[in-house]
Amino acid sequence: MSANTTPRFTDGGRVWPGQVTTANANLDGTGAVVTVVTAGANGSLIELIRLKATVTTTGGMVRVFIHDGTNFRLYHEIPVTAATPSATVAAYSAEYLPTTPLVLPTGYTLRFSTANSEAINVVCSGGDY
Repeated sequence: MSANTTPRFTDGGRVWPGQVTTANANLDGTGAVVTVVTAGANGSLIELIRLKATVTTTGGMVRVFIHDGTNFRLYHEIPVTAATPSATVAAYSAEYLPTTPLVLPTGYTLRFSTANSEAINVVCSGGDY
């Protein structure tokens, strides 16, 4: 059996926005989770996940789950630090760059939850194959 030797490129860039707001301490994908990315017809590539709070934050966690249509798998956790935004203090923000390409097959989704009831925008960027 031979491996695919043809490079794959995305068909233009994509940005997937979402927002998590409901507290959920679960690590198994149950409870309040928000679907941000639904893989395209030929799959999708996620190159960057960016978080930006729109409110005061307390220490916590944003959790990233891969859902295959049936099962949730915890993929990554992004720490949230305490921040009180003002004219001189920026609201909490963070970026996560997967160390290896995050390729979502057709039918998969990328879902997010937050440990605290705080509004945090989630923006994923990449592309569909």
